[in-house]
Order: sequence, then C-alpha cells, then structure tokens
Amino acid sequence: MIGLLIPLALWLLWFTHRYGWWRSPVSFQQPRILMYHQIAEHQDGARFNGLRVPPSMFERQLKWLSENNWTFLTMAELIQKKNNLPEKSVVLTFDDGYLDNLTNALPLMQKYQACGTLYLVIDRHDNDWSTKKKKHHDSGELAKDKKLSDQQVTELLESGCFELGGHTHSHANLHSLNPEQKIAEIKNSKDALEQTFKTEVTSFAYPFGIYTEDDVELVMQSGYSNAVTTNAGIDDLSQSLFTLRRVKISGKDNFYAFKLRIKNGIRGLKK
Repeated sequence: MIGLLIPLALWLLWFTHRYGWWRSPVSFQQPRILMYHQIAEHQDGARFNGLRVPPSMFERQLKWLSENNWTFLTMAELIQKKNNLPEKSVVLTFDDGYLDNLTNALPLMQKYQACGTLYLVIDRHDNDWSTKKKKHHDSGELAKDKKLSDQQVTELLESGCFELGGHTHSHANLHSLNPEQKIAEIKNSKDALEQTFKTEVTSFAYPFGIYTEDDVELVMQSGYSNAVTTNAGIDDLSQSLFTLRRVKISGKDNFYAFKLRIKNGIRGLKK
C-alpha cells in the first residue's frame, strides 16, 4: 500500500507545481491579452517549438473561447472600451510577422469570428533576431521561418480580423541601444508602418519583453496609446497601459494548461 502511496504523492506534488490548479481565477472583468507567435506544426528537434502553436490546438482554443462567451477585441478596441469592457474580453496578439499568421491563423479566426493585433517587425526577412537576446541562439531557426510580405500584411488588414501594432524596425534588444537608435526603432518604425500600410498604429510590443522606464517614456512620447510586455499575467487596465502583461500561449502546453492560463494568467507556480 505504501509503495503505491509514495508514487501517487510524488505525482500530486508534480501536478500541483506544474499546473497550479488550486488557484482562484482572476476576475473575468479583467481582460486576457494572449501572446502568440506562430500558428504552425512543431519542427523535429527545434529549439523554439514553444512559439509554434499547432493549428489544431489553435482551433480548439478559439472554439472553446467562442463557446464560453469570450468577446474578441483588438488592442485598439480594448483601450477604447477599457472603462466599459464586456465580461470575458480577450485579445489575440501575434508577435513578429510570420507567414502562418495568414495561411493558418486567419482562416480559423474568420471561422470563429475572432480578431487580433499583429505586432509587425519591419526588417523581418532573414533576420536572426534571437541572437540579440542570447548569442548562442545562432541556429538561424527563426530567421528561416517564412515571414509575411507587405502585400500579405495588407491582406490580413483588409480581412478585418487584424489591426497592426509596432514591434520596432529590426526586433532590437532595446537594452543594447543608445537613445538615437531607440528613437529609430520605436518612433520611426511606427511612422514607417503607418505610411506603408495606410493605417493607424496605436499599440507597441517590447521585443523580448526587454525595456526600461526610459523606453516606456519613449513609447508614450512616440504616439502609442498602449504597450504590451512578455510578463505573464492579467491586468485590470487601471494601472499603466504601457506595461501590460500578457497570457503566454505556448505550443508545448496541452489544452488543460491553456484553460488554466485563461483562468489566472499563468500555468503552474511560476510560468
């Protein structure tokens, strides 16, 4: 009997640490801002499969959100309605500008009448930006993944399912830049996006989630109305609109983990 109880107790400890199932949910009056990158199948042996949510899982997530009465919003709509948000508001955000956002995400979003915000890097083709955070991430894996052309970005915008957000010119590590370079990456890239795609860009995403108070101030001065981080969690929009947390949607999570993240912003004790 004891021989069975010990493995069971160890499994319960692991399950509790991994999923944090016991937490009370964050109020559904507070919006969930979900962070995606790619909607794509995993690659064998790849380092960044956590950034790749398989299309079948993405559809399951959208279907569940729709059936459970979540209201899909863009970031612009979220800010415009922040004082009168419907209960269960959710924003889908997609970082960087991968081609699969068009080929895989868009048809499913149209199917479930979902919308979202695309944080687009201007210099996104053949750009191995992962090395700007960690030099040993030099496999070129993300650089090889196909990115959206400007015409394809326009197609996303014309679908009515996407709005455009800023994500710097080159997916820069802001910590490594001087003030002039930061202006080029943050402000000038906003101007370039608006000129290229003839649309207003009001939201910004910090590359790698790296920023300082000076960076936040520059984003504000550049004309954005809000900015998102990669910090995990759920905010009530009563605090700073320029350091908003997001709910990380990992391609390595199962569906139970997804529902827990929607419930309280994180999966497990830390993630």
